[in-house]
Amino acid sequence: MPIKTIQEFLKLEAASGIILMFTAVLAMIIANSPWSVYYDLLLNIPVVISVGTFEIAKPLLLWINDGLMALFFFLVGLELKREFIEGDLSKPGQVTLPAIGAVGGMLVPALCYAAFNYQDPVALNGWAIPTATDIAFALGILAIIGSKVPLQLKVFLTSLAIFDDLGAIIVIAFFYTEQLSLLSLIISAVMLAVLFIFNRRGITDTAPYIFIGIILWIAVLKSGVHATLAGVVLALFIPIKGKPGEPSPLKSLEHNLHTLVAFIVLPIFAFANAGINFSGVGFEQVMSPVPLGIILGLIIGKQIGVFGFCFIAIKLGITKLPENINWTLLYGVSMLCGVGFTMSLFVGSLAFEQDAASPLFQDRLGVVLGSLISGISGYLLINSAVKRLKN
Repeated sequence: MPIKTIQEFLKLEAASGIILMFTAVLAMIIANSPWSVYYDLLLNIPVVISVGTFEIAKPLLLWINDGLMALFFFLVGLELKREFIEGDLSKPGQVTLPAIGAVGGMLVPALCYAAFNYQDPVALNGWAIPTATDIAFALGILAIIGSKVPLQLKVFLTSLAIFDDLGAIIVIAFFYTEQLSLLSLIISAVMLAVLFIFNRRGITDTAPYIFIGIILWIAVLKSGVHATLAGVVLALFIPIKGKPGEPSPLKSLEHNLHTLVAFIVLPIFAFANAGINFSGVGFEQVMSPVPLGIILGLIIGKQIGVFGFCFIAIKLGITKLPENINWTLLYGVSMLCGVGFTMSLFVGSLAFEQDAASPLFQDRLGVVLGSLISGISGYLLINSAVKRLKN
């Protein structure tokens, strides 16, 4: 394939979502083939980093989920800071509706899941799985529909997904934190103080921030708080304004990381976590409480939560329907919000132990089926609606 063609493909808004779909399908094919044993062996390869008596030893899968995903959350943190300071989320009129939709899109799916799993304390730990939205997949589906999709609809979905990511960060911090290590927390606090001093003294070179950020990540990893949160916290200290005549440190990092995260980090995560072996899976397995709660949470809960909360807010006069968006398009986007995929798989990896006796496999089954149905139904409705708008 010519270099120019590859570059054009990477510039496509849908490219990240397409690659995610490909890697997820590839993982499922391998997991259901004679090569599945090698897939499992690859993910369970022990990876050890040691300096003197200090050691971090984890299987490859956890290095991906705790390490590579910290880069993803670092990028999310950079985007959050930029959006709230000078982006669409800095304008109160554009914030209200997606913020309300995001609240509904987290609350109702969680309640939906809990309704099926409240009697099982282990299964109930996965209540946050259907609350997530995979923005790469959702925007990829909109991009496949084409330029007919109103810009305001993409802005609404992106803004809602940002609030959704913020909600996921809060959920991970408060509900998926293990037993805490006081020493590691103290080291984390010292690193935060150093980052604060860097920021207040106007240091715009990003190298010192990244160096301290790595130490912060190690300390948070050892503290019992999930390590990916270190990425978000580090991003908040990166200066958005550079020195006179220099580019913005935050925007430069965001730009440089976007391709790495979209085309390497997230596909690797999808490949490592989407490998579901469907042998022996039938109607009974799909209808068990964990996958059923996730499927209905993503398909029904997201639609009711996002659309319902937005509808009530608009009818009460709290906010208004964005220009060029009608009720059908808003409902279609509410369906797309049920594409949880990457973020839902990630929350599932925190909610359940990674062993054969845990509900982890059921979680993955629910995420894949719920996301697939939500994506297809959202695509069909929005595509139909924009065709009617054009006519």
